[in-house]
Amino acid sequence: MRATTACLSKGFWGRSIDEFKRLSEIVFKSEGIKGPSGPLQLHNFHHRESLDETKLMCDVDIGGYSKASLDWIPPSPQDNTNGHARFHGIISTALPPHRPEIQRSGYAAWRTLDRPPTLFGRALWNIDMYTYLAMRIKSDGRSYFVNIQTESVVPTDIHQHRLFSKRPGEWETVLIKWNDFVRTNHGFVVEPQTEMLRQKVRSIGVGLTDRVPGPFELCIERMWTTNDMREGEEHVEPAAIREGQLKDKHGRNISWSDK
Repeated sequence: MRATTACLSKGFWGRSIDEFKRLSEIVFKSEGIKGPSGPLQLHNFHHRESLDETKLMCDVDIGGYSKASLDWIPPSPQDNTNGHARFHGIISTALPPHRPEIQRSGYAAWRTLDRPPTLFGRALWNIDMYTYLAMRIKSDGRSYFVNIQTESVVPTDIHQHRLFSKRPGEWETVLIKWNDFVRTNHGFVVEPQTEMLRQKVRSIGVGLTDRVPGPFELCIERMWTTNDMREGEEHVEPAAIREGQLKDKHGRNISWSDK
């Protein structure tokens, strides 16, 4: 007999015990005073069941014609010795003919699901003691965004940052400073900017909104947060300023630094 994912997943008390162990470890190691003793894992795709903790989104939800999939790829000595996810599909900017209220189309995205509650309340990530978001990826070079949702006063607010790839087609570790994320709402930069609520992070994900028709492919192995800049690639290029797709309320494009 084969166990189902539901049977293998932890219940309320199992999650509560894990959270108690995590909080106890923070106290015993005095991490609140000395700082974290190591990186904090946010999500990895080493196992097939990891896809059950994600949500896929696409403009098909509003009648569009883009196609998107999030598949699990098993370990391979030729590519990656760990399992990983493949986010791929085709972007189409065609508008639904019978939906005149839809003026824009051509996007695809995924995010982690909200974590189930524990005895200590809603399960959220506290990344306040960390400097960088780290991601192990293999990109096709398109203009992806990293999307962070927190327990914000405005539920539709998302903090975003460009996911810069220095070596498209190869596996690399990308570091992004948490302080460099920009608060947005429905694709536009919100003014005035406020700091991310870093003690209460709900979910993390990646989206493609460049509205360039054609195929896309982004592979993701894992995501974590760290204070060690050395966890990034040794291959470092001079910082460059690039213009992104995000706009402010005056219609000006937001510039990003890939450092």
